[in-house]
Amino acid sequence: MAFSCDVCGKNRQVGNNVSHANNRTKRVFRPNLRTVRAVVKGAVKKIKVCTRCLRSGFVQKAV
Repeated sequence: MAFSCDVCGKNRQVGNNVSHANNRTKRVFRPNLRTVRAVVKGAVKKIKVCTRCLRSGFVQKAV
């Protein structure tokens, strides 16, 4: 399963869960992706786009 934006390429990042006792375990930060019908090179396609790209207007949504 792909966890990357088709526009900007934003991908998952790795960090730590930090408990109150300062124990650290690995965790994954995933981008907030949405499947959108968008116009890509004149054709309508379904692509996975992060919400930052949607808000910024990098994606032309299909009607």
